[in-house]
Amino acid sequence: MLYTQLLAALAFGYLLGSIPFGLLITRAAGLGDVRNIGSGNIGATNVLRTGNKGLAALTLVLDALKGTAAVLIAGIYGPELALVAGFGAFLGHLFPVWLRFKGGKGVATYLGVLAGLAWKVALVFAAVWLAVAFLMRYSSLAALIASVAVPLTLFYLGRVDYAVLFAVMTAIVFIKHRANISRLLAGTESRIGAKG
Repeated sequence: MLYTQLLAALAFGYLLGSIPFGLLITRAAGLGDVRNIGSGNIGATNVLRTGNKGLAALTLVLDALKGTAAVLIAGIYGPELALVAGFGAFLGHLFPVWLRFKGGKGVATYLGVLAGLAWKVALVFAAVWLAVAFLMRYSSLAALIASVAVPLTLFYLGRVDYAVLFAVMTAIVFIKHRANISRLLAGTESRIGAKG
């Protein structure tokens, strides 16, 4: 019975996470298919490349909230189901079935899952992201460093179950950012606020 519940939580989280808000929002605003510009993904950073900061902010919030919602709803039925549903939401955003498994890079949904499970650690993520972004002016680098801080903080706080989940999610975030990492190493990654 537990396996059935875990699979149901994973599927629920995946379906919720796979809602492509960036694509839906830009189409509804008459801006076409966001996958045809910039990096081609459906996340808030690429929506920002349409020039509409409001739509990018809305995408960021909704992509985070689907992770939080998955955790909170599944958590009603048990804490282990919250973890599984959160992971499912993260995977759904990265690999949405509706878009041939080509989604975003997962940072907003990662943060949303974290907020649902351990909101104080989500504040740590936000503080690290802001500090690195302010000092280095690279959004991708800020996200990568902040995501490394999360499992370390959770482990320090004694939440080993959460730490393991977020260590796996952090590894996936790094894989999804491999092109950004290559550009960071080459010195060609775009800085925050850079033109063009």
